[in-house]
Amino acid sequence: MRVRIGINPLTWTNDDLPSLGAETSLETCLTEARAAGYTGVELGNKFPRQADRLRPVLRAHDLQLVSGWYSGRLLERDVDAEWDAMRSHFELLHALDCEVMVFAEVSRCTHGDQLAPMSQRPHLPEREWAPFGERMTKLAERMQKEGLRLAYHHHMGTVVQSAQDIDRLMTSTGDAVGLLLDTGHLTYAGGDPVKAAKQYARRIVHVHCKDVRRAVLEHCRNRDASFLNSVLEGVFTVPGDGMVDYRAVLEPIAQSGYEGWLVVEAEQDPAIATPHVYAKMGWDNLSTFATSLFR
Repeated sequence: MRVRIGINPLTWTNDDLPSLGAETSLETCLTEARAAGYTGVELGNKFPRQADRLRPVLRAHDLQLVSGWYSGRLLERDVDAEWDAMRSHFELLHALDCEVMVFAEVSRCTHGDQLAPMSQRPHLPEREWAPFGERMTKLAERMQKEGLRLAYHHHMGTVVQSAQDIDRLMTSTGDAVGLLLDTGHLTYAGGDPVKAAKQYARRIVHVHCKDVRRAVLEHCRNRDASFLNSVLEGVFTVPGDGMVDYRAVLEPIAQSGYEGWLVVEAEQDPAIATPHVYAKMGWDNLSTFATSLFR
């Protein structure tokens, strides 16, 4: 296939709510990921952050490093300061042959606050979009010259959450700013991942494949639940186990010539959703979709 399939360790342990899967070792995570069929993993909170330590750990499991989340603050600091802040993370990903860095603007975010209902998520004022986009473009251009693409992650509880936010981000930034399409977050936000895939296929540089349980989503919206409480309720699941039409999402991405990673990312409570079971389910379903489209 033209794509590779990886998984995020959120299936086993959660970065935003560390109590989920706290008892699960990195060894268990990597062993079960490889056994399920995955060839790559994204970073998680239990991974060593030094290349000379992480490389042999991944090699022992025949896994590649796919990418890793970076919490950006371009609304608070300039490009030089952001570059300095991200430098060690950038160098780790680059040293381990990653092609993209997952970037999300977390200034003013609410997604890590278990008490914050989704209605309190931040919105970027009109006057701030142009300077934000300019800084993002300059940072992405600098990153690209150094060997990594910026993959912007729209995310619940942040200033880029909705389909309209994504549209504004794409029009406010240059082509160096790539889009990470997250099917689960966009569905939760009320957007259409199929439409986004068609509209922005040329700029999509990374894909997070997270499905959504419709009944749980409706329940959480009705209660104006926080993001983390929605996760605990089970709003997300692996591809093929929810309401997202993955064939329709992936088809325009495949037609655009995409050759990156498809990453299963479905944060759930591992005490309820047994990680190795859902990891295998995600692999089986996503590989079936990918095999027919990315030849």
